[in-house]
Amino acid sequence: MQNKNIKNIIFDLGVVIINIDTDLTVKAMKELGFSNFQESYTLFKQTDLFDRLEKGLINPGDFRNELRKHIVDEVSDDKFNKAWGAMLLDFPKERIDLIKKLSEKYNIYLLSNTNEIHYNQYIKDFKNQYGFEFNSLFVGAYYSFKMGMRKPDVDIFQSALSDSKLNPEETLFIDDLKANIESAKKTGLKTLWLDVANSEDIVEKLNDF
Repeated sequence: MQNKNIKNIIFDLGVVIINIDTDLTVKAMKELGFSNFQESYTLFKQTDLFDRLEKGLINPGDFRNELRKHIVDEVSDDKFNKAWGAMLLDFPKERIDLIKKLSEKYNIYLLSNTNEIHYNQYIKDFKNQYGFEFNSLFVGAYYSFKMGMRKPDVDIFQSALSDSKLNPEETLFIDDLKANIESAKKTGLKTLWLDVANSEDIVEKLNDF
């Protein structure tokens, strides 16, 4: 699988590096009193609430207050953040080891759709688990809420490439969502789709890369 033309690798975060289980956030929100969160989650996607959060166009406080409209009892910021972040699980050691191994041959980057609440949690969780800063794994780490744009918008790929001065033809982008892969191709990036529905694992895919 080795590609001699590849000099840089851009990783997605959720599912690719960190394990995610969105059902846990649905359950946690119900426990806070948001009984129809699963149905509302779909509605919020239609009204672009989550899109704006991941683009950093609304702050965590405004986001929490929007969801509080659907909860009868008073909920503290900490309890809300914990429920919203319940979907964030562990960083499997074999994946972190893989990134370290690949960084010996390639320039490693990150491009993630994420929000400030989740970011603050997994940055802290990673340091507690491994004892060093998560972002130190990468030459550059790009987060949607800091960039004001998100995947699959082509602009976010172009922005990351421009900022890092990367040649897309020498750069591999890895993601578990096909829509993101298709957008990345439009910029000239080489791509690798992680088909998690068929239990494809990033370590197995890149073990000999």
